[in-house]
Amino acid sequence: MARSVLRGGPPPLLRFLASAPRGLADLLARELTACGAEGLRERSTGVAFTGMLGSAYRACLWSRVANRVFLELDSFEARDTPEFYAAVRRIDWTAHLRPGATLACDFSGRHPAITHTHFGALKLKDGIVDALREATGSRPSIALERPDVRVHAHAHGTRFTLAIDLAGESLHRRGYRGAAGEAPLKENVAAGMLLRAGWEALAAQGAEFLDPLCGSGTLVIEAALIAGDRAPGLTRDYFGFLGWHGHDAALWEQLRGQALTRARAGEASSATVRGRDRAPEAIRTARENAARAGVAGRVQLEVGALADATPLAGRSPARAGLLATNPPYGVRLEDARTARAVHRELGAVLRARFAGWSAAVLTGAPELGLELGLRAHRTHTLWNGSIECRLLRIDVGPQSEREPGTLGKGVAHLGDTSGARMFANRLTKNLKRLRGWAGRSGVSCYRLYDADMPEYAFAVDLYRTLDTQEDWLYVQEYAAPAEIEREAVQRRRGEVLASLPAVTGVACERIRVRIRRRTPRGEQYGKLGERQRFHVVAEGDLRFRVNFDDYLDTGLFLDHRLTRARLRAAARGRSFLNLFAYTGTATVYAAAGGASASVSVDLSRTYLEWARENLALNNLTSPAHALVQADCREWLAEAAARAPRFDLIFLDPPTFSNSKRMEGVLDVARDHPQLIDACARLLAPGGLLVFSTNAQRFRLAPEVSERFAVIDVSAATLPEDFARNPRIHRCYEIRVPVHN
Repeated sequence: MARSVLRGGPPPLLRFLASAPRGLADLLARELTACGAEGLRERSTGVAFTGMLGSAYRACLWSRVANRVFLELDSFEARDTPEFYAAVRRIDWTAHLRPGATLACDFSGRHPAITHTHFGALKLKDGIVDALREATGSRPSIALERPDVRVHAHAHGTRFTLAIDLAGESLHRRGYRGAAGEAPLKENVAAGMLLRAGWEALAAQGAEFLDPLCGSGTLVIEAALIAGDRAPGLTRDYFGFLGWHGHDAALWEQLRGQALTRARAGEASSATVRGRDRAPEAIRTARENAARAGVAGRVQLEVGALADATPLAGRSPARAGLLATNPPYGVRLEDARTARAVHRELGAVLRARFAGWSAAVLTGAPELGLELGLRAHRTHTLWNGSIECRLLRIDVGPQSEREPGTLGKGVAHLGDTSGARMFANRLTKNLKRLRGWAGRSGVSCYRLYDADMPEYAFAVDLYRTLDTQEDWLYVQEYAAPAEIEREAVQRRRGEVLASLPAVTGVACERIRVRIRRRTPRGEQYGKLGERQRFHVVAEGDLRFRVNFDDYLDTGLFLDHRLTRARLRAAARGRSFLNLFAYTGTATVYAAAGGASASVSVDLSRTYLEWARENLALNNLTSPAHALVQADCREWLAEAAARAPRFDLIFLDPPTFSNSKRMEGVLDVARDHPQLIDACARLLAPGGLLVFSTNAQRFRLAPEVSERFAVIDVSAATLPEDFARNPRIHRCYEIRVPVHN
């Protein structure tokens, strides 16, 4: 039997659901309580509650973290599309849509029969339109943007909930932001940052706020709204309830009037709100946004570099404030080159000038938080749209300082948990076994742990440096699936990082952490910083430069150790071509094996210079070993006309790349047949092509095996330290049959 809370007139208490960005549900519950909500039930991305209509209006007007507020109309079971359509038609839609009103419909969730949200929204619309046509003789118009009424259907199995979206569009759209720039911080996430950091209480004490990287001013404006007790929805000109037939206009005007009274009273706040940015155009935008938000008189915005940021002169330590900022964190790898430098500079400025202050730093890459050189006393997981972020809360002072780029001692308390002990036991066993193997094999850099326990999805590589005779750990965290609770991910990360120094004896200052995840541009190798601190490591009798700070990878792919050895054994007296050469390690092996000549091709000048230095480090510099900066695909196309011949070719393309300097997109799963064909045309008679890829679930295209003689040497090229992960790479030896 369907249940409708509005049928026959509104009952004393209505059912609502307010949604919020993941990580802010507890703050939303606190706000809803202040709005008069009752019976609150927190969920991962929202809060269900009951209350009068005024509670929902207050939430739309006053909630700083909510996305939307839904009024539940009906709840029912429907096994298939006809049952869903019939249940929608049974509702009295004349109670919700006036004649001539516009309508939009949304559908979410999972249903065994209705598997496409667009189709579900279409059937919801059909049910409403047909019901209204039958009841009134006319149908509503559809308006995708700012409709009078937006109806939402959510499926949980065969159970449906229908609701009116009282917000109409996400409440993070306050109405003050014009041009926000690329990847802006959402207003409600910014407000959540400030509420987490205790800005409400600090503002009430007349404290100072500063965002030294303010961009379009979102954090500054949200801080001013909080300090001035100004409702974030006060400047909005659209809500989903304004065109709803059940709207109580008198109640809404009363609530807006109360909010205006509080905003006028809040103008007396003694809190100071400041923002600065090095870009004049960003400050112009921030000033325009502040004016639209009604806080232009409450904020101070100035052009200035981060390095020059200071508290206001004359403010006593007792009135120290909050520095909150969202520094760039390089969603695209090509942007990440500045992100590390900015985090380091921010940390230096905090340590030098803001002792006694609180800091709240939102970063979308946890490893960048290490660059601050400050320990966070609390870390929270927040989501800015689809980007998982960490909010680092820091009490700036000597007690929070540590070496930039290191782990520090902030996770030490997690070392005694059962999970940490389990991880430490596994790591101890691996270390005992692999250390002996490495010593016997002459290997000084090896993989110590590789997600041996699925719940601890990390790769831990140990590097022994020749120049300092020290051990370093390079830790890569595999991004967790979305269904894993963020709190569990954070706890396990802490347990791993707490265990590593104790088990390995490697000091925190020599442990580096990275997160392996897909990026929007999909580039494989990106520069993250500018420290240029290189070390030298040994692989057998060869030497290589590695970098633990500036790049996503160190410059030496450990899983290719045996592949390189096979190339060395095959290279004597042969000409060698290394495509996608990276730092030239394969070229060093081939040259050391007696290759008569070599050509190494890569698009990056930085990596080719690195390759040049690796050759020099092994006394292999020679005009016979050429380094060519070019897009490998373009170089292959041009080489086909010149028809140079190579006895040995190594082809190791990135899994995916669409670098700005490269034409088109490279997808190795799709493009490897064409790459192999192009290489085969350059093989000398009897020549060998070695093709390797780290693409997960890679399958060699059938046409490659049909045209060429192919031997799968993946197992033979799997080093001992990677035996736990046989899918780390695929490797093939390819020859052109004589009859071709």
